[in-house]
Amino acid sequence: MGERERVAHLLRRATFGPTADEVDRAERDGYAATVERLLKPGGDDAGAARTPVPELGADPYQSLVKGASREQRQKARQARKAQVQELTHWWVDRMIAAEHQFGEKLVFFWHGHWATSVQKVNSAHLMLAQQQVFRREGRGDFGGLVRAMLRDAALIHWLDGQRNTRKAPNENLARELMELFTLGIGAYTEADVKAAARALTGWTVNRDTGKAVFQPARHDRTDKTVLGRTGPLDADGLAAILLDQPAAATFLPARLWFRFASGEPMPDAVRDRLSAAFAGRDVSALLRALLTDEAFGGTGGQLVKQPVEWLVGAVRQLGAAGTAAGMKQRKQVYQGLSRLDQVPFRPPSVGGWPSGTAWLNTFSTQTKVQLAQALAAAASPAFTERLSAAPAAGRPEALARLLVVDAWTDRTRAVLAEAAEDVRRLTVLGLISPEYTVH
Repeated sequence: MGERERVAHLLRRATFGPTADEVDRAERDGYAATVERLLKPGGDDAGAARTPVPELGADPYQSLVKGASREQRQKARQARKAQVQELTHWWVDRMIAAEHQFGEKLVFFWHGHWATSVQKVNSAHLMLAQQQVFRREGRGDFGGLVRAMLRDAALIHWLDGQRNTRKAPNENLARELMELFTLGIGAYTEADVKAAARALTGWTVNRDTGKAVFQPARHDRTDKTVLGRTGPLDADGLAAILLDQPAAATFLPARLWFRFASGEPMPDAVRDRLSAAFAGRDVSALLRALLTDEAFGGTGGQLVKQPVEWLVGAVRQLGAAGTAAGMKQRKQVYQGLSRLDQVPFRPPSVGGWPSGTAWLNTFSTQTKVQLAQALAAAASPAFTERLSAAPAAGRPEALARLLVVDAWTDRTRAVLAEAAEDVRRLTVLGLISPEYTVH
């Protein structure tokens, strides 16, 4: 594998979809320097500056008085829905525009890892606050992220933490904390779940402020035994015990491997190397080890692009967001994510979104064809000119370079060659090709 293929593979996984120019820069800088730039981008992000966090205004429900009419409550619900839509559209725009792509991709990973849905939380403010936790804590000490999430109002609401009291413990948050967020199945017992739930009592969500608050009267101060350790545990004490477990050293590496490297199980040797890098529970050290591991470079063609990755990547590579036609297609892009069953802030369950072949079906293919047609029509002049500048016989290869596809199979290339005279149709076929969909 040549240097261009190596950095292209890296950027396909670490971004929502690299442009040819971004691959050119990475090839000049070299693989190692590109990894460091992804981990520590430095400098201002002009794309983020163009997509500032939205000013959502007050929560509409805060202005409702006791005994509010049905009409007033309906208006408040509609206003909340509009805030959620504004937040969702903003994040898609930020994914497209961000220059520090790996940071944005990592936020999306954490969103799927600590999967929380606005459909139950019902507050754009709480979902935005949770996302800000991912931005602040997502690259540093994993323990800091865990502790912050145990105080996150959206997660507490999502997993019924506000119902978890010393008199009536609710096990939802405790169970998912161990099973899905830190340790994995089989690394704890039912007794551990019950004791952990007691450790998490006391945290609730203030309905007026939307903030997580600790109410001492609701907290169980008695001794609990979790994973063999006993004491008057609270949320921080529980987090410390979980992070000290051997399973914690392998669980997050496996989740990152699954989303950034391969849908196939992580080889034992890779697991050992990544868990060693994660010994201090430093997320950045783990990410560096993952992206530089020799096995990572051999995982090409083992991940199916999630709908968000496919659509955001296509918009970025075609330069569609900055054109007048692209602005007209924004609504279709947002609706397309809904039709493809992956809308940010709306994971289907606490387990997050599916992966792999779950995204490959007849309906999704038909939807992608329609979206690809809209995107090709909105492609930037620069994209169209670069593709058109190549002779017809060389346009499949020119398209591969622009879409950052290493190579077409003979079958795909034959299909593309037949459409080479029609640049728009050629682009559509490239966007729905197996080589673009599976990377």
